[in-house]
Amino acid sequence: MVSYLTEALVAGGHDVTLFASGDSVTSADLVAVRDRSLRNHPRPCDPAVWHTIMLDEVSRRADQFDVIHFHVDCTHYPMARRCLTPCVTTLHGRLDLPDLAALHQHFAEHPVVAISNAQRRLLPQANWCATVHHGLPLALYDFNGTPQDYFAFVGRVSPEKRLDRAIEIALACNTRLRIAAKVDAADRNYFETVIRPLLNHPLIAFEGEVGDGDKNALLGNARALLFPIDWPEPFGLVMIEAMACGTPVVAYARGAVPEVMDHGVSGFVVSNQSQAIEAARSIGEIDRQACRRGFERRYVSSIMASEYVKVYESLARRRGTVKLRSVGGTDHVIRTPG
Repeated sequence: MVSYLTEALVAGGHDVTLFASGDSVTSADLVAVRDRSLRNHPRPCDPAVWHTIMLDEVSRRADQFDVIHFHVDCTHYPMARRCLTPCVTTLHGRLDLPDLAALHQHFAEHPVVAISNAQRRLLPQANWCATVHHGLPLALYDFNGTPQDYFAFVGRVSPEKRLDRAIEIALACNTRLRIAAKVDAADRNYFETVIRPLLNHPLIAFEGEVGDGDKNALLGNARALLFPIDWPEPFGLVMIEAMACGTPVVAYARGAVPEVMDHGVSGFVVSNQSQAIEAARSIGEIDRQACRRGFERRYVSSIMASEYVKVYESLARRRGTVKLRSVGGTDHVIRTPG
């Protein structure tokens, strides 16, 4: 998401400095403290080491920027408190954990952005300055008006994602389910004991984690995306990825789902399995072109960037700094002088 924001800001005429790994592909000025991303490194790495080095580099250059926009957790809060340049942080994760209230009471002055109002409501102690929904490049996903006869599940295999529900829905509809999902080490036992026994059926195909190109085809050719979650979803990026293809979503009304979805247009929002099964059976009632239009109206990266520019300008006015000329992205997104 940081990449999509960065590219949209650059396209909008802003000067952007991105603090990220050296293998990042970006139109912004790139400041790298290591050659490749932690995820792609062949040996185990300690993320804290590289985040600390990166934060020091950001701090050293802070006076070059109009606004510093962070997309990392909270390790930068002490630095931001002492920084003369306005700082803001987008919170991307779940906010129902009790320790977060103490954190944001301690750093009560630090402005934060939510990715949904549902996420925001879970942490009233935070200094919220805006809610900005995620956005995707307009051409990232291709519209498909003639899907094949299968449902899709895309995400992590974990208890809160409820792949077991998706399998039950597909079998009740006598429809193939293609599963594109990764299994993290922490969820391996859950996968082996709960999910693997459910995969032994000719209608169920577990395909593992897929890349962006394969995801486009998988989502675009699906009759529907099944999103039967059981946790306070902060946003649900895969829902708008499906909408971008014109593929409707059957989703449980948890977290941001009712906020992100347009019930009856981008799919169906449900509360239980019987509703989910009925919605999946009725998914042909959804106009796939209308589903795509809803994505274009609400979830394009240029819209996201425009909303963030409003945040940056507000912060700069509040601090009495110079007129903003640019914005950037990183693990933090950073605004630099033009």
